[in-house]
Amino acid sequence: MSVPVRHLIVVLGDQLDQNSPVLQGFDPEQDVAFMAEVSGESTRVWSSKPRTAFFLSAMRHFAADLRESGCRLDYQQLGTHPHDSFGEALAAAIHRHQPKLVMMLEAGEWGIGREIREACEKAGVMLDVRDDPHFLITRDKFAEWASGYKQLRMEFFYRMMRKRHDVLMEGDQPVAGRWNFDTENRGSFGKTGPATLPLREDIPPDPITREVLDDVERHFAGHPGTLASFDWPVSRAQALQALHDFIAQRLPHFGRWQDAMWPGQPWLYHAQLAAALNLKLLNPREVVQAAEAAWRAGTAPLPAVEGFVRQIIGWREYVRGVYWTRMPAYAESNALQAREPLPAWYWTGATDMACLHDTIEQTLKHGYAHHIQRLMVTGLFALLL
Repeated sequence: MSVPVRHLIVVLGDQLDQNSPVLQGFDPEQDVAFMAEVSGESTRVWSSKPRTAFFLSAMRHFAADLRESGCRLDYQQLGTHPHDSFGEALAAAIHRHQPKLVMMLEAGEWGIGREIREACEKAGVMLDVRDDPHFLITRDKFAEWASGYKQLRMEFFYRMMRKRHDVLMEGDQPVAGRWNFDTENRGSFGKTGPATLPLREDIPPDPITREVLDDVERHFAGHPGTLASFDWPVSRAQALQALHDFIAQRLPHFGRWQDAMWPGQPWLYHAQLAAALNLKLLNPREVVQAAEAAWRAGTAPLPAVEGFVRQIIGWREYVRGVYWTRMPAYAESNALQAREPLPAWYWTGATDMACLHDTIEQTLKHGYAHHIQRLMVTGLFALLL
C-alpha cells in the first residue's frame, strides 16, 4: 500500500534554488515536488525562442539535480501532457497525488499565483505560501516602507536598502561620503568606439539543452528569435562561472560605460546576470558581496561597483515592490492612454532606424538587450509612438 502524499511542493520555473525553504525537510517517502512546462507561459505573453529555451533548459537541469539528490519529482514535460496553463497542470497533479497540503514559495507573477490558488480551492486542498527569501525585502516590508511616502522614489529606497544590509557603508554613512556616482557613470565611447572588449565565455549546449532547443523549434516555430547562438548559463554551476567572469573581466569598466551603446556589440561591459538571478540560479546577496569584495580588494573602482549594486538592491527590488503593492490593478493602468499596436518590425528588426534595428536584431539573436537599449531605444520609441 502506497504512503499518502503529505506535501505536494510546487516549484515554479523561476524558483530553481535547492536551498528553497519549501524543499527543506523534504521526505521522499511522503512528499512530492511538482514542476510543469506549459505552453501558455510562452504564448500568454508572446515570448522569443531564446527566452523560452532558457527557462526550459534551466528547469530540466534543476529537475535532474533534484532527482540526483533523491527528491521524488513529478515533472510534466512540454508535449507530454494536454495542459496549456500551470493551473490546469497543477489541478491534474493534485488529482493524481491527493496531497494533504500544497506548499510553494510566493509566485513572482500575480497571474500564476491566482491560478495556483484557484486550483487548490477547487480541489479543496490547503495551500501554504511562504515568503521568498531570495529577495532582500519582503512584500510586506516594502509596503510598510512605501506607506511613509506620498510619492515613491527609488533613490530613497536604495539608500534605505544600503543601510539595512550594510552594503558599501562606513557606519551609517556611505563609503567615500557619496550615495551614487552617476556623474562618473555616463561615459560615451566617442567616435572610435570601445577598446578591446573581454570575450564572452561560451557555454556550449549539453544534451539537455540540445533537446530543449529541438522542442522549442517544434512547439514554438512561429515565435520570434533564433536559437543558433544560444549559450546562456542554465545551471547553478554555469551561473556562478558567469558571475566570476563578470567580476573579473567586466565589472572594473562597467560603471563608466554602463549607459553607452555601440553598433554590433551586444555585451560590452554588462553583467548579463539578470536571467540567472531571476530564475534563482544566483542569489542577489552573493552577487552584491562579490562586487563589494572586488572594490575592497582594489580590483574594481567604487563608481563601477556602486553603479552595479544600485541595479541589484535598488532597481531590482524597488520595481518588484512597486509591482506587488499595486497589483492587480497595475496591469490595467494606462495613464497615457496608449492604444496603438507596436510596428510589425518590432518582431523582425526590419527598420532603417539604426539604433532600433541594432537593438531588435540583437534581441532576436541572443534574447538579450542591456538596460539602456531597453529603456532608451525600444522602450522610449514605443512610449513616444
